[in-house]
Amino acid sequence: MRAFCLAALLFTAAAPLPAQPRPVETQQVGSATLQNVPEIPSIVREAVQRFQNYREAEFEDWLDDGSMLITTRFGTTRQVHRVLGPGADRSQLTFFSEPVSGVWHIPGSERFLLSRDAGGDEWFQLYAMGITGAPVQLTEPGTRNQSPVLSTDGKVLAWSRAVKGSSDHAILIAEPADPTSRRVAYQGKGAIAPADISPDGTRILLTRGISNREMRLSMLDVATGQAAELPFTSTPARYIDPRFVRGGAAILVITDQGSDVLRLVEIDLQTGKSVPVSGESRWEVERYDLSNDGRVLAYATNEDGFSRLAVQDFRTRRALPQPQLPRGVLTGLKFSPGGKTLGISMTNATSAGDAWAWDVTAARLTRWTHSELGGLEPATLAEPRLIRFQSFDGLSVPAFVYRPRNAEAGARTPVIVDIHGGPESQTRPGWNPGAQYFADQLGATVILPNVRGSEGYGKAYLNLDNGAKREDSVKDIGALLDWIGRQPDLDSARIAVYGQSYGGYMSLAVSTHYADRVVGSIERYGISNWISFLQNTEAYRRDNRRAEYGDERDPAMRAVLERISPLANVSAIKKPMLVMQGANDPRVPQSESEQIVEQLRSRGVETWYVLFADEGHGFLKKPNNDLRREVETVFLKRLFEVPSKR
Repeated sequence: MRAFCLAALLFTAAAPLPAQPRPVETQQVGSATLQNVPEIPSIVREAVQRFQNYREAEFEDWLDDGSMLITTRFGTTRQVHRVLGPGADRSQLTFFSEPVSGVWHIPGSERFLLSRDAGGDEWFQLYAMGITGAPVQLTEPGTRNQSPVLSTDGKVLAWSRAVKGSSDHAILIAEPADPTSRRVAYQGKGAIAPADISPDGTRILLTRGISNREMRLSMLDVATGQAAELPFTSTPARYIDPRFVRGGAAILVITDQGSDVLRLVEIDLQTGKSVPVSGESRWEVERYDLSNDGRVLAYATNEDGFSRLAVQDFRTRRALPQPQLPRGVLTGLKFSPGGKTLGISMTNATSAGDAWAWDVTAARLTRWTHSELGGLEPATLAEPRLIRFQSFDGLSVPAFVYRPRNAEAGARTPVIVDIHGGPESQTRPGWNPGAQYFADQLGATVILPNVRGSEGYGKAYLNLDNGAKREDSVKDIGALLDWIGRQPDLDSARIAVYGQSYGGYMSLAVSTHYADRVVGSIERYGISNWISFLQNTEAYRRDNRRAEYGDERDPAMRAVLERISPLANVSAIKKPMLVMQGANDPRVPQSESEQIVEQLRSRGVETWYVLFADEGHGFLKKPNNDLRREVETVFLKRLFEVPSKR
């Protein structure tokens, strides 16, 4: 009934979208500047809050006393909390206005590291702190610091640092308790980062990202400051989360070396011989952890989006008792310092996420946190249905479908096609408040496709959209529109396309290729011009993006990028568009949004624009996310109300 009232109010109050442009009307709401956005009805604000007041618990690490460090939100941003035991209170340890992006326990102490940026600018700083007391900044202001790793005794910290205007990274080391001990251990070329410190502390294992589908591994001698590439990584492959094992004689790593899918393998450092650990499977390994004594291994596979956890004896490869977890998506995995307990966090369609502990010896699973859904009733939430549709070239493309629980049998609902970013990301069936909200409150079926180029389905699938094949992924959405048209319970005359980042580009591209098949679109910080994007994205990531999308400095590739840029095809867009942007975005700069807004308005296309002054690539502060959802609600209801030409 609540959803019906909201729909009725908006249907009654909304006027048809004007065919001609109007003067830009601007208003300020908090940190956000809104252009051409009408007043938000109070009933919309109330509905949004019901779906935005959930709380999650993401397991981060253990402390030596057996308590958990988790991240959760009580106020407006995600902060670090400590949980002493199952069902115990969450004691807040950090109180920043900015969200905490990472947490790592410092071995042998009750202290931990954390990472945070300012306003979403992604120039991360590292801090050390204890259960009480103020955090101590370990890194230099104005630099970007990532990938912290700690020695087994907790006395040495290594991390990667980038500076403005350069694509090269340096490896720094320091004592976690003494910022003045910070020094450059190695000045590298490209996107290098430490992955692990050898047990004797003499070597640091380094990764170098060529692209999101290719990496190299090197070994840094701490004493000499010299690094040498490991020869067995010269063949293009991904090497994810490599760590020393066997006393430093071998590494354990997730890789697609010699395989279409990511596997967990052990590689002898002297011979380069690779031995599979996770076995043969059509599914990819997504994460793992090994107990400090090297005896117990836990790893998770990504099976069509769902996580499957396996626990085994690392030395004998014998399967151990397995925890029976809820079906969903793993968000945290880490053994306690003694190796007896495995910390886990999970999320699924009806749970924002909670922390669990698996007692390896007793084979006992204990739930540590019970997070609230802000008053939502889990039984009323939509369960995503996995479907597959055939694309233009016969490729089978998976998608998750959220159909409203309150929809009448056979009723033709409007459709929102929500396309993920990356482009190598993957939509998975974890907690998705947006999809749940749109299904329940707007009565829309939400479809989240994993078009070609998505991860989780193997190397061949991942590479299907590279370079000049970029628009093949857009054609996948065209095939999805065909599939929607064949469904008796979906209204093909009321389809809106929606996406963020690369998904924002996809939203723009779909709006040019299939303008007559959508009623409008929403794009958040999307790429509107491939040339300007590659030239203006931050220097530390530019080479990585060129390896994925193509190098605009090459004349042939530049011609392709110019041809497929939404800005070059903007005249094809005829339906209304909502654009949203964070002013501090280092990945897709503000100029990408503003140039598409300007061009759309110059052609008389109804265009709403929202700019958040204190956000970057993604909206991480609750008030901003609330406002974002409110604006989306009003915009989408107006789209679905206006009759479309069939």
